[in-house]
Amino acid sequence: MLFKLTITAILATLCAGPVWATETAQNPLQSSATWDDLRGDVVGDAQLASADDLLSIDAPYRAHDAATVPIVLKQLDDTATISAATVVIDDNPAPVAAVFGFGKDMGVLDFEMRVRVNQYSNIRVIAETQDGLFMTGRYVKASGGCSAPATKDPEAALAGMGAMKLRQFAGDSVQMSIPRREAQIMIRHPNYSGLQRDQITQLFIPAHFIDHMEVWQGDALLFTMDGGISISENPVFRFAYNDNGAAVLVIKATDTEGNEFETVLPKSVNG
Repeated sequence: MLFKLTITAILATLCAGPVWATETAQNPLQSSATWDDLRGDVVGDAQLASADDLLSIDAPYRAHDAATVPIVLKQLDDTATISAATVVIDDNPAPVAAVFGFGKDMGVLDFEMRVRVNQYSNIRVIAETQDGLFMTGRYVKASGGCSAPATKDPEAALAGMGAMKLRQFAGDSVQMSIPRREAQIMIRHPNYSGLQRDQITQLFIPAHFIDHMEVWQGDALLFTMDGGISISENPVFRFAYNDNGAAVLVIKATDTEGNEFETVLPKSVNG
């Protein structure tokens, strides 16, 4: 299992409509002294193989909005089982953006998230399979994502905090023996990074973010996330999964203030 840094430890010690590259070769991982320092804390002494044949990553070479940079993961090798993935943004104040765990009903991984990028940085994904750890990533030009101004109406953001919405897509139900569907989950939460200023007082807003989330399909776990300040405001996750026939998706989340959120969302094709 991947070494999971707690978000608290990371913060204590270290603290966008996209323009896609026309070819992923335009933004490969670059050499990084920061990663050389981080590597042992993230994976210990584990060997890291190239994930180029396992997993593709789409990310904008130059992001329009550093506070909402889309990252799309697509599994290339359908014989592998990706059970976990750690997302690292080398030069963010808290480099480990999130650690994901994937249940068997996720099938061949197809997953999208939005992250903050604070300065030009590698974004790397370390995938765990039955054969070990594999790493790939992209170099993204963006700046100021972690300190970008928070929502204009903090009171409204807090009042609606924890509200969730599901958008469900048809997927490949007809073509496949096991129906394959696609969903998008949106969660209202300011996900304050601790680096943003109140626009009136100019004081820093304390960090306050979703630190754990679970998505269930009936009684079957689809995925978990242990996240930090690099996940964008009002997090959005889009993913494909194998439909097991359950009538609902259940989303559970907690944040760093001890709030607990749980929503049962009926499946319905609306996209």
